[in-house]
Amino acid sequence: MSTPSPQRRVLVLAHTGRAEVREVARACVQSLTAHGIAVRLLADEAADLGLADIDGLVETTHPDDLPGEGCELVLVIGGDGSILRAAELTHATSTPLLGVNLGHVGFLAEAEQEDVESTIAAIVARDYTAEDRLTLDVCVLVGKEVRFSTFALNEASVEKAARERMLEVVVEVDGRPLSRWGCDGVVCATPTGSTAYNFSAGGPVVWPEVEALLMVPLSAHALFARPMVVAPTSVLAVEVLSNTEGSGVLWCDGRRTVDLPPGARIEVRRGARPVRLVRLHHAPFTDRLVAKFDLPVEGWRGAAERRRRDNGETDA
Repeated sequence: MSTPSPQRRVLVLAHTGRAEVREVARACVQSLTAHGIAVRLLADEAADLGLADIDGLVETTHPDDLPGEGCELVLVIGGDGSILRAAELTHATSTPLLGVNLGHVGFLAEAEQEDVESTIAAIVARDYTAEDRLTLDVCVLVGKEVRFSTFALNEASVEKAARERMLEVVVEVDGRPLSRWGCDGVVCATPTGSTAYNFSAGGPVVWPEVEALLMVPLSAHALFARPMVVAPTSVLAVEVLSNTEGSGVLWCDGRRTVDLPPGARIEVRRGARPVRLVRLHHAPFTDRLVAKFDLPVEGWRGAAERRRRDNGETDA
């Protein structure tokens, strides 16, 4: 007697505050269950979607119950913020994330709204791959006490808490002091996050295949205040000076935050656990940049045209 194959299961997370997202989410759940794939939903999102159990294939869970455990992937319907939320909910299980963009730029998403049907078909056929993205492990120390620890997929930003006061910090790389800045803050980012806050702060765009950590000062009043790219093995630290008049705040991926009193030390290093992003296509990152930022490329002739010219070929 053969052993039955285990039930396939997909976690669906949606930004249910938008009617458009709810409509797409319902269609995805119905399509997945029609193919015999079980769907797991957060209980509050299931209520928002008004989805009753479909042939025993819809189950609910809660954020604290490891929602990604036992799921082959997470289908995230929304924008980049929804994907960052999904990364937070499933970080402990490293469940791959597949984003369908119903937001604005949607840099982390793999598919657009018009691709929903083909996306479901790819899930059913298991026609996808997953790539690991470097993350950050972040901890806040006050004295010798660890006050807060978390991870980040995009960035960890140390920022001033009050608009009227600058933040006085000393930054450190690999255990050695680098510079002292009076600034609005400091962004420590991953290559994945290089197109997010890091980009807005004037930092470099780094291809996701590159393993590196980035540090970008925000409006620093200093001679040496340039974006930096360091080794993935490096440890970055930002110390809020104990005699500073202003306090700070730490934000990780714009979702997790903690106040930083004078004397706080923030350490950032490569994360022990990457986030896995599902890929349906193998388009170059350059093409993604052009598409997402609507970059002008008119007039490009390309390598094929150069070869044609070098071979002496001319237009008829």
